[in-house]
Amino acid sequence: MNIPDKSKNRIVDGSRIIIEAMARAGADAFIGYPITPANLLYSYSSQRMPIMLAAPDEITTLQWMSGLAVAGHIPVTATSFPGFALMIESINMAYMMELPMVIILVQRLGPATGTATCGAQGDLTLLRGMISGGHPLPVLCTSSYEDCWTLSAKAVEIAVKLRTPVILLTSKEEVMTQKSFDLTKLHKIEPIRQHYYNSDEPYKPYKPIELIPEFLPVGQKKHQVRLTASTHNQAGILMNTDEEAIANTVRLEEKVKKYLPEYTFYDYHTQSGAKNLVIAFGITAGAAKDAVAALNSMGIITDLLIPKTMIPTPEKYISIISKYQKAVVAEENINNQFSDMIFGTNKPSNHRFVAGIGKMITPQQIIKEVQS
Repeated sequence: MNIPDKSKNRIVDGSRIIIEAMARAGADAFIGYPITPANLLYSYSSQRMPIMLAAPDEITTLQWMSGLAVAGHIPVTATSFPGFALMIESINMAYMMELPMVIILVQRLGPATGTATCGAQGDLTLLRGMISGGHPLPVLCTSSYEDCWTLSAKAVEIAVKLRTPVILLTSKEEVMTQKSFDLTKLHKIEPIRQHYYNSDEPYKPYKPIELIPEFLPVGQKKHQVRLTASTHNQAGILMNTDEEAIANTVRLEEKVKKYLPEYTFYDYHTQSGAKNLVIAFGITAGAAKDAVAALNSMGIITDLLIPKTMIPTPEKYISIISKYQKAVVAEENINNQFSDMIFGTNKPSNHRFVAGIGKMITPQQIIKEVQS
């Protein structure tokens, strides 16, 4: 995708922007099994990635990604809920092995195969609990074409820096809808460089430096590289409940939480005297922007929070929400997943919820809830 020097609009979709950003950030392999509505991501990757492998199913997809990751590549895939469900065991494996990779999850409506051509925001709770033990996996969520560019590159960066799988959460409407967009709004992306272990001392694949082990790919001739998805010590030897091995598993959660401030992303639009706050993420953020603009034009001063780092949930969101007399959360599900994630069942008294299922939430629904 060529970015023009002068301001000029192009007809483009989020899929192309996401894949281009990841390729520029250093991702060099796409492995996938076609699934609606992630098919454009699959198609564009076949044109853009140096390595593109068509897997026979989603389980194989993650296994091949793991093989490429241990060899020093930065693999990417894209799927929707049915395919993601098949990937979860292997994502847990990659999490334990500390392998960098990015999984783009395009949300659609409903359990099982659901409705492939209807979007939704129903996978957030799934992502929060997908790692056995409740350990957090970094999850970023796009809400605009600018996010498709910036957060895609950040997802690659986080995966490499923290040695972990990363989820980029999006939706059918974001990746399949084409619209006019000024490509000059997209900043330059510098490729992430993997730094390999470089010492004559024997290599311990899980010996941490500031909670993150140094990486060394298999295939080089200087050191043995031992990788395992079972509970292991710093040398990568299966040790079950050995003290060092248990500490190694605890570290997996600690490293993700320690570096959270470096990848906490959100938009927060404020006005003096606002007593109301609208919170929306992903595709619903567009309706929220329109709703807030209309409310402010009516003299109902309202602020807007668009969270983009979803998991681990930054405490900053709670401190922002607590400032307002009324906080309205809008998301395309019927069970208030974002609020449940940060407040549980004990939601604050200022909380309101705008639900949606089967169709996108409108600005009018949000305006009505703020006015009530």
